[in-house]
This record gives sequence, structure tokens and C-alpha cells, in this order.
Amino acid sequence: MTQNVIQMGEEKNNSLTETKYGTVEYDPSSRRSRVETFIRQNVLALATLSAVVLAIVIGIIIRSLTHQWSERSLMYLEFPGDIFLRMLKCLILPLIISSLISSLGNLDTKLSGHIGKRAVLYYLATTVLAIILGIILVLVIRPGYNSSAERHSNGPKPRVTTTADTILDLIRNLFPTNLVEACFAQYSTTLMPTNNETDVYKWKIKGSYGGGTNILGLVVFSIVLGIIIGRMKGDGKPLLNFFTSLSEATLNITNIVIKFTPIGVMFLILPRIVSVEDVSALLQSVGLFALTVAIGLMIHGFIFLPSIYYFFTRKNPYIFLGKMTEALMTAFGTASSAATLPVTISCLEENNKIDRNVVRFCVPIGATINMDGTALYEAVAALFITQSRGLDMDFAKVLIVSITATAASVGAAGIPQAGLITMVIVLNALGLPAEDVALVYIIDWLLDRLRTPINVLGDAYGSAIVAHLSRNELQEYTDRLNKEDIDNEKNSILTQPLPSSPSPSSSAVSSLKSINIKESKDSMSYNNSAFIADTNQNNNS
Repeated sequence: MTQNVIQMGEEKNNSLTETKYGTVEYDPSSRRSRVETFIRQNVLALATLSAVVLAIVIGIIIRSLTHQWSERSLMYLEFPGDIFLRMLKCLILPLIISSLISSLGNLDTKLSGHIGKRAVLYYLATTVLAIILGIILVLVIRPGYNSSAERHSNGPKPRVTTTADTILDLIRNLFPTNLVEACFAQYSTTLMPTNNETDVYKWKIKGSYGGGTNILGLVVFSIVLGIIIGRMKGDGKPLLNFFTSLSEATLNITNIVIKFTPIGVMFLILPRIVSVEDVSALLQSVGLFALTVAIGLMIHGFIFLPSIYYFFTRKNPYIFLGKMTEALMTAFGTASSAATLPVTISCLEENNKIDRNVVRFCVPIGATINMDGTALYEAVAALFITQSRGLDMDFAKVLIVSITATAASVGAAGIPQAGLITMVIVLNALGLPAEDVALVYIIDWLLDRLRTPINVLGDAYGSAIVAHLSRNELQEYTDRLNKEDIDNEKNSILTQPLPSSPSPSSSAVSSLKSINIKESKDSMSYNNSAFIADTNQNNNS
């Protein structure tokens, strides 16, 4: 027994390590436990990342061993991914509407106004920063002068329109005439040629509905309804409870759907890799253009945005980014920031612990109007097409690209290849034919999957920054609500009818006592928090 005690003592001494701070105990199994904890907490994100890599490897192997796949065979291969994408898209409308209404209804008008201003300023600043970065890169690398890109007959047939009509359509869609129709169609102006007229401004104007969900209109209506419900106080409480419950139920469904993310993302990427016809011809025609866009997206997403986050929060931006891996991989697979919206909200609330009211207000708006990656892509693509035509770029044209790319990125719906459609606005502003969009069509499927994660990452960092800047106001608002609840409960007890005996009922007395105890605890907790904050501030100073 003595020998066992000695051995235990020696083992304990061996676990002690001398450092400059003194003797500390070292547990060899602690590192392994941390790794196991990390894997257990991020198993879905790691599985999704592995699925992406596996899809690329398998796609390259299949493509090298087989002939060109038919369209039907690719459709069969993509079927599991298509089902996953449909499930995500099914959650977009209920999640956007319920999240905006519940978050704004739970905040007062002043606080929601401050949050909205900070979010819009962040979105505008990062979008302009992305466009400037794209313009600098394309002017330095000059990918268009070394390109052999050609128009492809199977490319998109762009709608004939003008920049003015596109901007007016954007404003019209902010105010939908029918909310039900806005769920599946948006208004667009089409110009019809008359009498061999070449001037499009003299063509016949025709309006039509179609082209997907009018998310902008639904967002505006949800914002207005949420603000009004918040102003109604008690009268709007039943309606607010309905939308809050709908938001929670939708997120619970989302948590079930995102468990299929690895399989869905894998079968969305795999057909795209298999369908590539000639990699060497692809790289020769638009390889330098794709490289320019990829460099810009990497700089903006992994240097500029994390730097902005660190500047405001003084927190490690890459830890935050790591906890968003699941959303970024989903965005890469679906190429849709709107379809990724449920996963983005889940990662922000559950992994990064961002205030739910801020997340559910900022993320739906960001997924609609904040398209950093799309703005950078459109600026680079427009200048690439200009260089491919051998045209010189002066300062005025660069300025036009900056303004129109910003407007186009705001109008781009969060759907696959929306940037390719809205790029017609930029080309029209430069006086280039809309058919030139086909010059970049061959590589757009890949660049769309690269820029969508940057769009999602911009929304995520924006929500965290806005929540950090609004933390004191949110805490004050929460404390005020708690105090109002306590006062209302007191008043309801005091206004109860008196019993027949002169002494107050024991239940009323006990209720008042519990309320007073709760109020004193809240006050004590607030005073302790203030004391700790003052102490930390003094220590830092």
C-alpha cells in the first residue's frame, strides 16, 4: 500500500510543470478533450466542409473517367441536392416575414431606428469598399486585355431595358400592389420595338409580373407592420405572439433541415464539376478574370470584413468566422444567400450568441440588400468586358461602374446567378450591349458559388457589429421592460377586490412579498453589475 502511495505521489509530481508564473498542473488528456469537444460542437460544419472537398474530388475523377454526361443524367445526379435546396427555399418567406415582425415588434421605435441606421451604414460602407477593391484589382491585373472570351449561344438572353427603367422597377417593387402576388412575382418593365426603331427610349413600354419572389416588397411591408405592432403595445400583443411563435417554429424546422446539409451540398456541387466540358479552354478564355474576382473576394471576405469586425468589437474575427462555417458551406453549395438565410440565423444565434432581435432584423434585410460579393463581381465583370472590347476606361466610366454596381447589387435578389442578370444595368450605363453578358456566362456558375459566401459573411459580421454597438441600449431596454412587468404585476394585485374580512388576503400579501423580493434582487443585480463595470474601468485606466 505504501508503494502505491509513493507511485501516486510520483505521478502527481510528474504532472507538475515549472513556469515563470510558478508551478502549474499539466493534464496530458486536456488537449485531447479540447479536440474532442471542438469536433463534437462543430461536427455538422466539419461534415459539410468534408462533403464539399469530397464532391470536388469525386467530380474530377468521374469527369476524367467518363464521357460528357447528358442533361438528364446530370438532373438525376443533382436530385438529392435539388430536394435540399427546395426545403431551404420553402423556409425563406415565413422566416423573413416572421423574423422581421417579431424583432421589430419586441423593440421600441427609437431603438429599432438606431439599429436600422447602423445596419444600413454598415451595408453601404462595405458594398462601396468591395466595389472600389474590385475596380482597383481589374485595373491593375487587366484581365480583359489577355482574354480570348467569346459569346456563348447557350448563354442568357437578357431582357431589353434601360438603367432608368431598372431603377424605377426597383422602387416600384418596394411597394407591392398585392402581397400574395409578391410571394411569387415581381414587377419588371419590358421594352417592345416598334417600326424598326433603334432608340430603345422610343420603344413601347410594357409592364409584366414574374421573375421570382418580390423579397424587397415583403421586407418593407414586414418592417412597417413590425413597427406598428410595437407601437400598439398591449393591443398588438396577440399578433406579436403569433409572429414570434411562427419565427421560433420556423427555426425549429430549420434545425431539422440543416442536418441534411452535407448530403445536399455534396449533390449540388458534384453535377457542376462533372458538367465542365474543357477545363483548359475555360481557363484560357476567362481564367484571369476568374482569378481577379477570386482574389478580390478573398481579400474582402477574409481581410477587410474581419478587420472591420475587430475594429469595432476587439474580438477575434476568425473565431467568429469559424463558427459560421456551416452557413458558408451551405452558401457555396446553394449559390443563394436567401436559401442560406435559415442556416445563417441559426449559426449567429446558437454558435456566436448574437442577440436574437438584432439577428432577425439585420440578416433578412442584409440578405436582400447587402451583396458585397455580387457588387465586386459586377464591377470586375463590367470592366473585364470593356477591356475585352479594347475600349479605354476613363474616370467617368469608372465612376459610372461604381454607382450602378452599388444600385444593381441592392436590386439583386438572393437567388442563383442574380448578379448575372443585374449586370445588364452596369453594361447599359457603360453603353455596352446587354448581350455581352454571355462573355462571362461560361464561368459564372463557379464565381456565383464563390461570391455568395462573401455575401453571407458580410451579413453575419454586420449583425455582430450592430449588436455590439447597440448592447447598452438593448440592456437598458430589457431592464425597463422588466421593471414595467413588475409594476404591472403589483398594480394588478393591488386592484384586486377586497375580501370580506378587513385584513388583506394571504395570497395577495405573499404575491406582493415575492414581487418586492424580485424587484430588490433585480436592483441588487443591476447595482452589482454597475459596480463591477466601474471597477473594471478603473483597473483598465
